[in-house]
Amino acid sequence: MLKRRLVLAFAVLVLSSPSPASAWGPAARQAALTKALDTLPGPLKSFYRAHRLELPSLSPDAEPAVDDSLPERRFMIDRLVPYPFIDLPRTEKALKERFGEEADKIGRAPWLVQEGYARLVEAFKSGDKSRILNESDALGLLIIDLRNPLALTDNSDGQKTNQHGLWARVGTRLPEAMEKRLKFSAEAARYLDDPKEYVFGMMLASYVWIDNIVYFEALAKRGKPGYTEIYYESLELRCGEIVRDRLGEAAADVGSYWYTAWTAAGKPELK
Repeated sequence: MLKRRLVLAFAVLVLSSPSPASAWGPAARQAALTKALDTLPGPLKSFYRAHRLELPSLSPDAEPAVDDSLPERRFMIDRLVPYPFIDLPRTEKALKERFGEEADKIGRAPWLVQEGYARLVEAFKSGDKSRILNESDALGLLIIDLRNPLALTDNSDGQKTNQHGLWARVGTRLPEAMEKRLKFSAEAARYLDDPKEYVFGMMLASYVWIDNIVYFEALAKRGKPGYTEIYYESLELRCGEIVRDRLGEAAADVGSYWYTAWTAAGKPELK
């Protein structure tokens, strides 16, 4: 009886707790950011590895370089344009001109990535180590969040499919439950010919996984009284590979944006 009450209490807590702003929890974001270091070419890899613990999100003491409370870190594009978003405006100004006030309600994630990339280029040009690491961390977290499909839909928390709490269960609690099994590979960083346009390709490639996540999560919950260890084992069986794939892609994208920013700044010597 006591165990049943505890399970029910936990379920109520999950359903009533506000969703975290970040698409991924600390475990997932740190894993992707750490893997991003391995994607970099020689001199850049040496710099980031030497200062790994100075990246705010990987430091045991420092605060994150970005404010996670900002709802604009998402981009619920399906509220305005249907997949595959062929006629999606490519600038924030054009989006607002077309959709008016509705454009302000879906988030600013792609524009934040573009702005963060520009700041990182300037940071590399300045040669200021702390500035480079802070901007690298901030941009990296934005990119990682955009690789979570739920950050791109109006059904991000399962509110339209009676799966309230989906956002935290998939992005935060599942990676935490996977622990040592949260291992994934990432392709080598590459130069991005058009960093501004690339962010839209990232979103398109991530969005296609939304229906799978929603369906698999519903299957994982079926017949279970709450969100217990058994539930997360079932969820990992169905969604674990999707999580690994998304984080692997995120790590490669982070490395590519860092490498492209460094190249755009003239490949300055880093110490």
